[in-house]
Amino acid sequence: MPFFAPIRLPIRRRLQTAAVLVWISALAMSTLTFFYLCTIKYLWPLIIIYLLWILMFDQAPEHGGRAFRWWRNWVGWTYFAKYFPMTLIKEADLDPSKNYIFGYHPHGIISLGAFCTFGTEGLNFSKRFPGITPRLLTLQSNFSIPFYRDYIMAHGCASVSKDSCESILRSGPGQSITIVVGGAQESLAAKPGTLDLTLKKRMGFIKLAVENGASLVPTVAFGENDLYELYSAKHTSKTYRVQQLIKKLFGFTMPMFMGRGIFQYEFGLLPRRRPVFIVIGKPIHVEKVEGAPTTELLQEIQKKYIDEVMSIWDRYKDKYAVGRSQDLRIVE
Repeated sequence: MPFFAPIRLPIRRRLQTAAVLVWISALAMSTLTFFYLCTIKYLWPLIIIYLLWILMFDQAPEHGGRAFRWWRNWVGWTYFAKYFPMTLIKEADLDPSKNYIFGYHPHGIISLGAFCTFGTEGLNFSKRFPGITPRLLTLQSNFSIPFYRDYIMAHGCASVSKDSCESILRSGPGQSITIVVGGAQESLAAKPGTLDLTLKKRMGFIKLAVENGASLVPTVAFGENDLYELYSAKHTSKTYRVQQLIKKLFGFTMPMFMGRGIFQYEFGLLPRRRPVFIVIGKPIHVEKVEGAPTTELLQEIQKKYIDEVMSIWDRYKDKYAVGRSQDLRIVE
């Protein structure tokens, strides 16, 4: 592959790259815009009101966010999906009279497949699953960042806190949530050609399903880990200890990774153009239990869930993970 991108490329490829750049740069652009506006003294009263609104009054992140259908349907998200390209594989219909918890695997570096599938209509989720309204959940800390919080809420993102999850699941039929189960810990294992899942000790989303009677829908993204090159640190290294400390203090961590640039292919923050196949599996029915569920019940449902994740892998690995260096592993 050449170092620099060709000068002459089809316009559709330029549009695809631009659509991905919109998402990748959203945090930086939001932050820069906010600080720039802070330099204009005539805007200070509005900025103060906005910050007070965020800190004291706005509860939208805990109640499903503020999704804008027109933004989720923006044509740019179709170009976003075609950049890789991404493909949605549907294994079963979902009953719109029920609520669902989609468990997305793996986390990857920044969960691009989860965003495209559940945060936009780039893969036509609403047409494929009529009556189901997904909310992609993320850390509460993301909703403390001015402007960026409003941007991600426009996509239908909401806080991953328990109160937020229950508020959405109890707000009506079809209202559903998507949790990237492996979280920050799993991002540290996002090496190309592998699929190491942090799932053994993840009981929170299982308990949430039992307490709310929400069906579990395992979702496996083949190729999510192939979008960036990961420089993994040894568990005994100082780098790894620093990453773990950041995760403990802030709830997230930043793995060392490398993608490509806008005009060259060797390094940068853009993901590489590699196919991603998102398989939305069959729902696992969960009966609602009043009171605290027993450990035995949670472990039983967790086993069913893990078995279904493994089953999805076995069904599709020889088709969508041909270049794998190892099979799926449940590491912790």
